[in-house]
Amino acid sequence: MGNGDYGDFQLSLFQSWQLLWGANIVYVAPRQQRLITALAINGPRPRSYLVGLLWPEHSEPRAMESLRVSVHLVTRQVPGLLINGGAVLSLSELADVDLHRVRSQIRQLCQVGLNGNAASCLHELRHADLLPGWYDDWVIFEQTRLRQDRLHALLVIARESLARCDYEVALEASEAVLELEPLYERAVGLIIQAERQQGNNASALRVFEKYEAQLKADMGIAPSEVIRRLVADVR
Repeated sequence: MGNGDYGDFQLSLFQSWQLLWGANIVYVAPRQQRLITALAINGPRPRSYLVGLLWPEHSEPRAMESLRVSVHLVTRQVPGLLINGGAVLSLSELADVDLHRVRSQIRQLCQVGLNGNAASCLHELRHADLLPGWYDDWVIFEQTRLRQDRLHALLVIARESLARCDYEVALEASEAVLELEPLYERAVGLIIQAERQQGNNASALRVFEKYEAQLKADMGIAPSEVIRRLVADVR
């Protein structure tokens, strides 16, 4: 348990929504989940912002009432999670949010590169699928933004691991990119380079041929000359 009277909160937005209060799972209704999630993603926000985000189809008085009821229910069910600053609402500083942790890792990777923590970063990034099955416009925007940030960070891991001859991590990171974007040429190129640097020319060629066939089937185009040159001497 942490400081204060209420203990620590752990909010997971990856794979499936889950709130832990200490060691206990708290089951929260969907409307209250969305309020908690909006504050976790956006930080402290005025009530006027939240009603427009969460209940855009409602009149302002009705939306304000929905927000008031949601705040009351969360406060009663999970006391200490919400900080009610009058016009502004926020989450408690005791709330540990997995999205914040991953965003911090992405920022660090993009600023300073790998720092001996490639495996843990890779695991976090590979499983950071934000709220699958949620289709609110504001959630879809965040899903898209995080997906692009994950792609960039995974490429940093793959590229730097390859430069350090850490082929296992380079391959895993490149494959994680392709899970998000199956025709991402830079990731395919990194896999080919990792295989070739280990002397696996046949594997490298199979990777290229699979990519070539998939690119033709899905988009009707051929691989670029850049990636063709990576296997030119083994075809």
